[in-house]
Amino acid sequence: MSARNKDKKNRWRSKTVGFRMSPEEAGQLDILARLSGLSKQDYIISKVLDKEVVIKPNPRVYKALKNELQAVC
Repeated sequence: MSARNKDKKNRWRSKTVGFRMSPEEAGQLDILARLSGLSKQDYIISKVLDKEVVIKPNPRVYKALKNELQAVC
């Protein structure tokens, strides 16, 4: 049996929730999670529970923003 692990905030996360998305929706979710600086799991949990998503700037977020702006231009 595998060891039980806690997340960064010392919580047990033992429940799994799954859902289906179109490829376009999945792509949009990937972009939004990347731009927020959160993991996809943390981003989805924050949005589903109607919590405010606070962007924590770091080099990954800067690079994601730069790439998205280049795609728009």
